Amino acid sequence: MENPPGDTGRDGFQWTKETGLQAGVPSLGVILPPSNLPSDDTANSDTFDVIVVGGGYTGLTAIRDLTLAGHKVLLVEARDRIGGRSWSSNIDGYPYEMGGTWVHWNQPFVWRELFRYGLSTKLEISMVTEGGLNKCFVDMGTRRVEMGHDKEDLLSESALTKYVDVDGHLARTVIPFPHDPLYNKEAVARYDAMTMADRLDEIADELTPVERNMLEQFLSITCGSSRFEDASFFEVLRWWALMNYNYTDFIALGLTYKLRAGQSALARSFFDEALATEKLRYAFDSPVSKIVDQGGVVEVTTTARDGSGTAATFRAHRVICTVPLNVLYKIDFSPPLAPLKTEASKLGHVNQVTKIHAELANPELRSVGAFSLGKLTYGFGDGTTPAGNTHMVAFGSSQAGRHLQPEEDMEETLRAWRRLIGRDDVDIRRVVFHNWHKDEFAQGAWEWLRPNMSLKYLDELRKRHGNVLFGSADWALGWRAFIDGAIEDGGRVAKEASDEIRALRRSNVVVPGINGLSF
Repeated sequence: MENPPGDTGRDGFQWTKETGLQAGVPSLGVILPPSNLPSDDTANSDTFDVIVVGGGYTGLTAIRDLTLAGHKVLLVEARDRIGGRSWSSNIDGYPYEMGGTWVHWNQPFVWRELFRYGLSTKLEISMVTEGGLNKCFVDMGTRRVEMGHDKEDLLSESALTKYVDVDGHLARTVIPFPHDPLYNKEAVARYDAMTMADRLDEIADELTPVERNMLEQFLSITCGSSRFEDASFFEVLRWWALMNYNYTDFIALGLTYKLRAGQSALARSFFDEALATEKLRYAFDSPVSKIVDQGGVVEVTTTARDGSGTAATFRAHRVICTVPLNVLYKIDFSPPLAPLKTEASKLGHVNQVTKIHAELANPELRSVGAFSLGKLTYGFGDGTTPAGNTHMVAFGSSQAGRHLQPEEDMEETLRAWRRLIGRDDVDIRRVVFHNWHKDEFAQGAWEWLRPNMSLKYLDELRKRHGNVLFGSADWALGWRAFIDGAIEDGGRVAKEASDEIRALRRSNVVVPGINGLSF
């Protein structure tokens, strides 16, 4: 079966006319039972080689690599599922991507994993330009502009190219090595201090009204905010460099190819391979409240979530913390984290985008794209459900008085969909979403830094804190904020921890089966 059903977890919402709004959607990423720790207290008294905090792609890469290397590992996860900010629901045999979605063969780390797990030949294309209306609609406020996709691409390419071409070489001199984005520190300092709004003002006279409208709506979903004055322009240049300095590849690498089985199928491949080693213990529904580095051993304390799970303290020689930037400061570290690391987390990145799916009994909309001035700013046909209906995905950016909270007002959400599409008669059969804005364990979607954050904080965020290592897509070197970046950084910290555990064993500090775990 291409898309097997998963267990229903806490995360996500779905709405239909028949059922109304329901909390919790099925996903392959939901893990049952929520723990495989022994029922006695041995897990609390023994010492693991490594505790990994967080089961997103960074944590999944770490547990997979560490267990295959022979280490005894504990995964501690606050949710009831794996995947972090990249997970898919599975409803009636069809996956809806709730977070990170698109992949490409020019993303080296994720492509290696797709190949490893036999998924590199199981992709499908999101946006299509054949069948149905084959149109793009642009909401100009007082009028609605309609165009073919060829013209859409011409206008989008023209606007985006003007926006990023700060050096006459399409930013190649600013970021000559995309996987070493801070290489040209002088240029980074200049363009990281510049806001996205600053750059829009610089090229305002070069853009037609339609170009500016399309560019602003598209940019609002990259940074997850309509307040461009809060978002660093350097982040745009970094994405542009990673996507080969051209518009065609920008769309191909960022918004085109997705897994037919959904991201949770890939995440599950990592988890199942680690579990098969019999060296993995795990505890879900277990938010981490405190991490204490005692020198030779680190203690990790969890709290029970919503009356489920069990409060406990675990010990390990190393800890890998993969908690997202916007919530890292909420964990109590002893000794305290470096001031810059805490400051960066409390400041946080700006991305509060709403990503929301709709199943529409309108097959002609499969080839439609739309830019809107409403609470959903950009959307497009993303697939066809088993029922033959169109699946569209849309994004809304955050702004005071404008941010869409879908679960609070479904009528408002349905109105936003109708405005985006430009039709009051559209037949909306289902709405599916996860509100990252309110997610207590992420408090935002993919990372998009504020002005002046890159040079000041990135190196510090990557630094270890005694026996605690930090890995995340939020501070990866290459595809930062993407699935590829999460896998990249998970491999980095796993290798570092593995080398140190082996060194400890050689020095007889850790002896498996004696003062290590025997499972």
